Amino acid sequence: MRIWDEVFKVEKQKQYYKDLKKEIDSRYKMSTVYPSQDDIFNAFNKTPIDNLKVVILGQDPYHSIGQAQGLSFSTPSNIKNPPSMVNILKEIKDDLKKDSICTNGDLTPWADQGVLLLNTILTVEESKPKSHHKLGWEIFTDNIIKHISKNCEDVIFILWGAPAIKKDKIIDKSKHYILTAPHPSPLSSYRGFFGCKHFSKTNEILENIDKKPILW
Repeated sequence: MRIWDEVFKVEKQKQYYKDLKKEIDSRYKMSTVYPSQDDIFNAFNKTPIDNLKVVILGQDPYHSIGQAQGLSFSTPSNIKNPPSMVNILKEIKDDLKKDSICTNGDLTPWADQGVLLLNTILTVEESKPKSHHKLGWEIFTDNIIKHISKNCEDVIFILWGAPAIKKDKIIDKSKHYILTAPHPSPLSSYRGFFGCKHFSKTNEILENIDKKPILW
């Protein structure tokens, strides 16, 4: 099964990535950073590129203790669901007329089905959202998106919020599907996230291209 080694190998040879790694390693030593270093690339470990059906793009990891696990929007099952997760679960219930299989907030079952839960920034300092903005992660994840766009077909990109929606410029719309909506956070969820029906729309697309739908 093809995994992400090919694209990782290319990126790790570039100067921006060498500088990024040095800076991130230093920040883990000097401050509290989430997720744990072992979980930074968890999204890729859980969803091999050969299994890829859907990309859900987030911004950066949760910045409170015990929340981030290297999967966008996902949290460990033993903690209270953050507000964005609460709203995602509400939209699933409204859209599909049934509860999510991930009511505990751990989205690993989605990842196992081919949903890449990718943040545009893969690390964050405790209590400081976007604190690792412009260190180089955006270059890395943009290159991941470009790699998927070029080397895969019929991937559904779910882009929530303005920063994610901007990524549609680097996705080949002739080969892939793009769904956009406001971010599920309480600040913007009522501006169009609720009612977006991205979960049923995604499964409809998958069925139309003879792929197994996602059990959301």
